[in-house]
Amino acid sequence: MTYSIVARDEDSGQLGVACESHFFAPGAGVTWAQPGVGAIATQAFIDGRYGGTGMDMLAAGATAAEVLDRLRAEDPHPEVRQVGLVGATGDAATWTGRSCIAAAGSLVAGPVAVQGNMLDNDTVLPAMLDSYQRRDGDLAERLMSAMEAAEAAGGDVRGSQGAALLVVSGDRVADPWNHRPVDLRVEDHPDPIGELRRLLGYRRAFDAVSGTMFAPGLMVGPYTEPRPGDRDRALADLADAARVMTGNPEAEFWRGILLARSGDLAGARDQLAAPLKVNPRLGGFLGRLADAGFLDQHDVEKLR
Repeated sequence: MTYSIVARDEDSGQLGVACESHFFAPGAGVTWAQPGVGAIATQAFIDGRYGGTGMDMLAAGATAAEVLDRLRAEDPHPEVRQVGLVGATGDAATWTGRSCIAAAGSLVAGPVAVQGNMLDNDTVLPAMLDSYQRRDGDLAERLMSAMEAAEAAGGDVRGSQGAALLVVSGDRVADPWNHRPVDLRVEDHPDPIGELRRLLGYRRAFDAVSGTMFAPGLMVGPYTEPRPGDRDRALADLADAARVMTGNPEAEFWRGILLARSGDLAGARDQLAAPLKVNPRLGGFLGRLADAGFLDQHDVEKLR
């Protein structure tokens, strides 16, 4: 009921998994990834052991192929399972049980594996792999391209409903929750792949917003520019984000706050005019920012 891809990016070391299915919230069961350990897609008749126990085995040093062999040997019904895995070294492996519903199959090429069942036709998986291998960009972009290619080739024979995209760091870390640069799910949508593409654009746009909101000096604590040019780079990133976030004033608003904190009150007032028109309550929020120490209380009235 699903097609998926797991991969390791050879440049960054990032690990990722993406899936689509004519099923509600497929990412909740299909997609697994852990920084510096691996990525897994478990599908068809899903068995969570392939995800949870499989990830533990990868973390303990087993290869992807060893994980598959051991879990299949312990599984009373491996014939209905479909699994793709990639470890932190790029050792990908895949399995399609003989009872997975056609069109069904798996392909593996170095650090990437694609797999699917209930596919419209046999061209879906080759299209996924080819698109991933040909596409430039970071891992999230290449995974997204593979998913779009799968859908264009026919995708799930029953249609589309949900999708997910998960990318994690290639390094083992003590705080893995901080090393998931992309974690997106489309639970129920008439065009989940198109919606996933939109959300990926929003994810990148909000990265610029959060990168400014949480930046020491630029936004947190007394104003200072950590490195020459940091303010202007942040302003440019926020302007790019605002063009993606049509109708959402978040990036424009924080761009205005950064201008105010850096002493450009005239520029800040001009910048904040549109966000305050879209959401007049932001005028009152400026006072709260001053109370919290992000703005000078005397400057707030000049910004409204």
